[in-house]
Amino acid sequence: MLLRHLLAILLLPFMVVVVVPYWLLTSFPVGDIATRWGDDLPLEEPSRLLGVILFTGGLGLFCWCVTLFAKVGRGTLAPWDPTQALIAAGPYRHVRNPMISGVVTMLFGQALVWGSWAIALWAALVLLINHVYFVLIEEPGLEQRFGASYINYKARVPRWIPRW
Repeated sequence: MLLRHLLAILLLPFMVVVVVPYWLLTSFPVGDIATRWGDDLPLEEPSRLLGVILFTGGLGLFCWCVTLFAKVGRGTLAPWDPTQALIAAGPYRHVRNPMISGVVTMLFGQALVWGSWAIALWAALVLLINHVYFVLIEEPGLEQRFGASYINYKARVPRWIPRW
């Protein structure tokens, strides 16, 4: 079971949160394309601190979700090895996609730490791609797999922004 989770994490979020941002930061010569907003801004240090806080919070949320996928859902985050049970516990009580919220929060945290417009745009693109995927593919698939229980869950729990 641990190997299944590690493989899914390496192939999906690791690529999104580590490999692509690293590529964005190192592939473009500084004079070629402006990928960073500069180190001379007056709010640089608070911005970096906020980035570290966002990244840490996003990582914590992501790890919590992976744990719930294993323990409650009896599956992984990978579409080829999905959960066997509907998860409506922990952060899934407040939003339907907290794992992606964690990933996107980590990316925005990185954008602040590195002062990178490129990573901020990547974070927005990741959110957009996942939104389209959830609406067109994942949610209809969950309705087929879990039936009325997912339809009821979907009616009470918002997709992205929690109702407190």
